[in-house]
Amino acid sequence: MVKNKYFYFLFLLNALINIVNFVPRGLIAERFNGAMMAIVVSVPIGLTLMYLCVKMLNKFPGEGLPEIYNANYPKLVSKAMLFGHTLFWYMAGLITLISFVDVTMRYITSDVSSLLIMIGFLVVVCLAIRLTAESILYALEVVIILNVPIIIYVLIKALLNPMFSWDAVMQVITYSFKVPSYGAIADATFIFTGYLNLAIFNRTFNKVRIRHIWLIGVVGFLVLITSVLIPVGYQGTLGVERHVYPWFSTADVLRTKNFIIERVLFFFYFTYLTLSLVSSIVHWHVALEMFKGVFTIKEKKKRKVDPEWWMILAFCIAALFALNTGQFLRNRAGLWFLNIRLVAEIFLIASVYLAHKLRGAKKRE
Repeated sequence: MVKNKYFYFLFLLNALINIVNFVPRGLIAERFNGAMMAIVVSVPIGLTLMYLCVKMLNKFPGEGLPEIYNANYPKLVSKAMLFGHTLFWYMAGLITLISFVDVTMRYITSDVSSLLIMIGFLVVVCLAIRLTAESILYALEVVIILNVPIIIYVLIKALLNPMFSWDAVMQVITYSFKVPSYGAIADATFIFTGYLNLAIFNRTFNKVRIRHIWLIGVVGFLVLITSVLIPVGYQGTLGVERHVYPWFSTADVLRTKNFIIERVLFFFYFTYLTLSLVSSIVHWHVALEMFKGVFTIKEKKKRKVDPEWWMILAFCIAALFALNTGQFLRNRAGLWFLNIRLVAEIFLIASVYLAHKLRGAKKRE
């Protein structure tokens, strides 16, 4: 069993990786229509869902969602729910991978084929998702400890730069009392979603105890505010919406005299490259375990090919097909995913609660 600190690392990973995904873009699009209020509202919503999910999963110590569903629901219902969750986590990892392939093509090298970059990422991710949950959590700890100081440095560098326009920031803040849309709230609550990975990683915990939950709320709020307002401060209240990846465009503006590399973009890119790969590994590890739960494979005589590899091959083929989609379709799919995700989270928590009630009813019988 692992220590409680790894729960916080799962939250931090998801909170930090939102810069690469569609969260800033979705909130920036709503900056005059309730994005600021959505950020405020997302904190109590995200913390409430986090608390409920942890409380429900603590009823099943050392068990993942496949064990919970298969033991308490009819076989057909269990398989259908696990397959739905497989698609959910697979899409979360796929969006991150495709986004970073696009970032690499736009900001680092336009000469290398996107297919070649994607294959390189898939090799790393697919070899890692077969590791044990404990090994992935230990690797996550190292990545977080190494990269968080660099991210904090970039944030401080951005805020202290004389090019930063506080007037643009204040103009957006004046729209703080606009009523937010559902889409804006769904985008903002995404950064708290790291707790959902307990659906599989709960196997490695005896019991998760959330201490200082208010601190998670403060960190989440600061991450959301900076991910929206810093790009606005550099690119303006109107110009910011023209950028596909506002944060990478912002990092490309910054320069530093304290390192060998002058452009902040380069070490910002490599920082988020490691975070993106680890995030995809975590999401696809969960998706793989969910998929295995759909096919409850009993121990049989040795096979020539491990069934896991066929599942991983299906992941890769789908990813390569998705790579050929256009930018507009990917953007729409990313925003749809964020909107559906909030409902899916509530459904997952409710399903675990119902499983607990069904188990209690069976014991009483």
